Amino acid sequence: MEDFVTAAKIILFVSIVNVWFFRANRGTQWRGGDALTMKEEFKVYGLSETMMYMIGVLKVLSAIGLIVSIWYPMLAIPASAAMGFLMTGAIWMHLKVKDPIKKALPAFAFLLLSVFIWLYSTGMIHG
Repeated sequence: MEDFVTAAKIILFVSIVNVWFFRANRGTQWRGGDALTMKEEFKVYGLSETMMYMIGVLKVLSAIGLIVSIWYPMLAIPASAAMGFLMTGAIWMHLKVKDPIKKALPAFAFLLLSVFIWLYSTGMIHG
């Protein structure tokens, strides 16, 4: 189970870094509305560029917390809780703009991984 938790942390870290640093200015099938960039996507959601940067910083810090929690487990609970909260917001934004459910699937998968990490880290599930 510990290996699966570590894999989940790595997947979340790599995915968030990829989205916010390497794919922010590229279109993907997951972007809200018809947006081609991160800035356009946040406009679709009715959020400012400042909010985009704030959310990006929070997501990247949460991802860093998850990866560092491999060596410092006490970070897993706050990092996974923060990531779960942010992914819930991402899902909400897709629903708000009436995107097809498919566009919210990555956020939903990341939410599930975050909840799993949180449950394991709090001792609510064992392995």
